[in-house]
Amino acid sequence: MKIIDISQMLAKTSAGWPGDTPYSTELKWTKEETGSVNVGKLTMSTHIGTHIDAPFHFDNEGKRVEGLALETFIGPALVVEVLDQEIITVDHLRSYSFKDSSKLLIKTNAWKDRNQFPTSIPALDEHVPAFLKEQGIDLLGIDLPSVDVLDSKRLQNHHLLHESGIQILEGIVLEHVTVGQYELIAFPLAIEHADGSPVRAVLIQR
Repeated sequence: MKIIDISQMLAKTSAGWPGDTPYSTELKWTKEETGSVNVGKLTMSTHIGTHIDAPFHFDNEGKRVEGLALETFIGPALVVEVLDQEIITVDHLRSYSFKDSSKLLIKTNAWKDRNQFPTSIPALDEHVPAFLKEQGIDLLGIDLPSVDVLDSKRLQNHHLLHESGIQILEGIVLEHVTVGQYELIAFPLAIEHADGSPVRAVLIQR
């Protein structure tokens, strides 16, 4: 068994959404102060690095993180490549077999430097969510900060994926992963009332 980490390393240089809460960590108490332990403090957005979106992120009536089924975040995953495209369409996905997969991870390699927030990203065509639903997919992961174009206010693909029963995993790292079948584990943290959560996403290759 081989475990492949597909998570971004969170660091002070991590590029979050412009204007959003950046990642930072510090020692709240040192071992010298407490006499026994170091205790750290984290400050960060729920949508920095590798993370999942709860439906509440884009729908006030949607479920928050604690209401999501954990089964969605573990299971057989297919990694596919859609490289050098401005729009990811159904035609880019038809050649792959989804027979043994309930998760789809799309490798675009379009986010070149994760210390810099991208100025543009490939767009997901509006017909993709319905196609993935037909294939039995319940989670879509992508190596980009969003499944919608960066300046979208309607967040059309977020809503269409949700309507199709498909959970959203964003900001994964797939440059070192080859196309094929894996087991995905990408559990969100147990955070009450959250609109999203960082995850430690890994693929298992057996």
